[in-house]
Amino acid sequence: MSRPVRVLVADDQELVRTAFTIMLGSQPDIEVVAEAGDGADAVDLCRKVRPDVAVMDIRMPSVDGVEATRRITAAGLETRVLVLTTFDLDEYVVAALRAGASGFLLKDASAERLLRAVRQVAAGETSWAPTVMDRLLTTYLRGPDPRAAADVRTLTDREREVLRNVAQGLSNDEVAHRLYLSVTTVKTHLARVFAKLGVRDRAQAVVVAYESGLVVPGTETVSRP
Repeated sequence: MSRPVRVLVADDQELVRTAFTIMLGSQPDIEVVAEAGDGADAVDLCRKVRPDVAVMDIRMPSVDGVEATRRITAAGLETRVLVLTTFDLDEYVVAALRAGASGFLLKDASAERLLRAVRQVAAGETSWAPTVMDRLLTTYLRGPDPRAAADVRTLTDREREVLRNVAQGLSNDEVAHRLYLSVTTVKTHLARVFAKLGVRDRAQAVVVAYESGLVVPGTETVSRP
């Protein structure tokens, strides 16, 4: 039997933090290994206990979730960040994705959605609703970035096709099915995409896909539960 997903919960509101901890800890395949009341503590704890996933609130005192995510990424930690937000904080979510977050979740999401998101992020996938991603990037991206477009032009046609599908919210299995490839081949293409774009993971690659104009918000999106 594989070990549980090790999770850190970071939120400055104790009641919210406790609720998430109880919810996550009730699952046999998830273990909450640490709690933090602000971003600075979250980064320190990630260094010490090395959780698989940090469930990170965006707005916290001292060091917010964006800066905490940036520090975790810069430190080369393997912890993957799932940020929590409300619609009035959209701009911060885009910043968090650029900083290296692996996905985001609305704070009023159901328990089932939170659990699924934690498991997806722990497995190396991203987790967000594509319709929400469209709204975020439509609002906060100011047209194609020439540098991002140049980076995307270094990809092969197949690599661009895989990236486009990933940016639409598809998992590796779904991309493989749509493009008639094996999952292993999809993973190989993604590894090459990450290397060529100089990004850490799927989330950052998706941001480049939107910034470059490879995917246009509001078009070709894939609806997922």
